Amino acid sequence: MMLRTPLRILALTLYYGVAQYLPTQPVPGWRLAYSVRRLLLRYIVAHCGEGVVVKSRAYFGTGQHIRVGDRSQLGRNLRAECDLELGADVVMGPDVVLMSSAHAFEAIQIPINQQGALPTRPIIIGNDVWIGTRVIVLPGVRIGDKAVIGAGSVVTKSVPAGAIVAGNPAHVIRYRGDRASPPLSVLDELAHTSTDETPSGRNIPSTITTPVSDPEKVIHGMG
Repeated sequence: MMLRTPLRILALTLYYGVAQYLPTQPVPGWRLAYSVRRLLLRYIVAHCGEGVVVKSRAYFGTGQHIRVGDRSQLGRNLRAECDLELGADVVMGPDVVLMSSAHAFEAIQIPINQQGALPTRPIIIGNDVWIGTRVIVLPGVRIGDKAVIGAGSVVTKSVPAGAIVAGNPAHVIRYRGDRASPPLSVLDELAHTSTDETPSGRNIPSTITTPVSDPEKVIHGMG
């Protein structure tokens, strides 16, 4: 620990001072940039797996309580905080926000900026998860293995394994590899109504407030 602390401070300085600005694929030099950022990340976070990809301008604070699994990505312009765990093979689009903390705000007589922060609530993301462009994940959320989060979604509640979710708040559209998934016309109807089950018998939230007009475009246009 005595040796790791100075190395960690040096790695943080090099990352935020220089390495975060190095290119991302397909800009020339991206392979070297990925290698440099991955090397620095090994000294910064609590755990860094094999083959991790850190894209340009990813922000993860001091990284002390962040764990990244094998072959997972920290996407371009990521904004992440402490208490984050990524499984293996996580794919991440640009501009993702992973917030494990929030301000207290209930006391009307005290300005919010004087109420301090609430206790952090870890975000846990499973294996083989795809997080689309500009997704926001709020404190305490768990995303199950093999889930897909559609572009622009705001994830306020935990996501079951294999689910494809989209919207604000994010809700289940269908499940990966589910041969009984309904056609798009049924999916569109589900996105506009509150229900307890899909035709395939899987539960979905009944508090949908922002419909998704074309779920498949959200899924396939995530970047």
